[in-house]
Amino acid sequence: MRRLVIALAILLALPVAGCGAPHPGPSLTVGTSGDTETTLLANIYSAALRYYGTDARVSTSPDPLVALDAGEVTVVPGFTGRLLERFSPGSAARSAEQVYRAMVGALPEGVAAGDYAVAAEDKSALAVTAATADSWGSRELSALVDHCGAVTVGSVTGGAAPATVGSCALPSVRQYGSAAAMFDALQAGFITAAWTSTANTSVPTGAVVLVDRKPTLLQAQNVVALYSRNEIDTMQLRAINELAGVLDTASLVDMLHQVETGADAHAVAENWLAANPLGR
Repeated sequence: MRRLVIALAILLALPVAGCGAPHPGPSLTVGTSGDTETTLLANIYSAALRYYGTDARVSTSPDPLVALDAGEVTVVPGFTGRLLERFSPGSAARSAEQVYRAMVGALPEGVAAGDYAVAAEDKSALAVTAATADSWGSRELSALVDHCGAVTVGSVTGGAAPATVGSCALPSVRQYGSAAAMFDALQAGFITAAWTSTANTSVPTGAVVLVDRKPTLLQAQNVVALYSRNEIDTMQLRAINELAGVLDTASLVDMLHQVETGADAHAVAENWLAANPLGR
């Protein structure tokens, strides 16, 4: 009789356990190469995963994509255009949707992509002085193409400097040792335009970053996360995708500035997520 009572007690307990809150998924590691931007992104994504109950941590490696392939990390944040160039060099895709689709189509077996952040990017951009923009009568990138023959361009040594903008084949780029030196040259009139990016924190207040409107002239670079397809559960994917719907470029720039001036990336990411909760 006692055994029957115990068995009934166990059976009655099972539905109760099944109706409880879902157990957190297994712990995940988010990879970064260690530079400021990808480290911040890794902390933002790990914060989002923790928000929905996953124990997530950040791991640094020389090549996070190699670590992803080896199973050493489960999630690797990045930018759509750079990832596309990694997996399919020389792609002609330019717009955000084109680049994302091409990137997804080029991913290796076992790797998938979350939603890309439509409002968060760090794509190549050209900055000019306000006087130049006024003389062109436009603050759009297409105006530079219209004045292609009269343009001189500078970039920071080692920085991205596309050779063409739409139909404009740019002249040889003048190299500068720092962003400050390049923007000084811009203000002094030694160059017409300076290569930067849409999330660059070093653009001075007086410079005008030309807007790349449709049709897109420069390749999109939207925030996205790659992940090991068989290692992510539904709630973890929800965290990744909801983050993509909340993050924007202005927030990214603000957080980058905080980290570059000494703040801890983990704390910055947690504070931002607390002010911008997911699921709303």
